[in-house]
Amino acid sequence: MVQSDDAPFPVTRTEEEWRARLTPDQYVVMRRHGTEPPGSCALEHEKRPGVFACAGCDQPLFATRQKFASGTGWPSFFDPLDGAIGTSVDHSHGMTRTEVHCSRCGSHLGHVFPDGPPPTGLRYCINGLALTFFPE
Repeated sequence: MVQSDDAPFPVTRTEEEWRARLTPDQYVVMRRHGTEPPGSCALEHEKRPGVFACAGCDQPLFATRQKFASGTGWPSFFDPLDGAIGTSVDHSHGMTRTEVHCSRCGSHLGHVFPDGPPPTGLRYCINGLALTFFPE
C-alpha cells in the first residue's frame, strides 16, 4: 500500500494532541520521521509471545512470531499483520528507501529492505520508540 503524507488516516490528531500522547523522542521519530540510535531500545530483544503495536494509536502491527534478530540494532520483522502498515517512497539522506508507516494514524515506523529471511525476504526495520508491546 502506498499512501502519500497528504492522504487522511482513520486516526488523526492535532500537533498538540500528538505531543501530549507521545514522549519527546517518540514525537521526533513518529511525527518528524526521525530515527532512534541503534541498540537503544529494549524491544529489540523482546521475545515473549505477543503483539507489537503502534505507539501512536495502539493498532497491532507485528506479532512476535514475525520478529527476527537482524543484528542491525533495531527491532526487525519479516512480515506485518494484514493491513497494519502503509509504505511511501523516502528520498531523504541522499538515497531512495521504502518508508513504513502505520496505516491507521500515519506515524513513521521505520523502513523496509529486501534483505530479510524467508519466507518474505523482507526486513521491516522498525524504531522501537514507535512500538508498544502487548504480551499474550
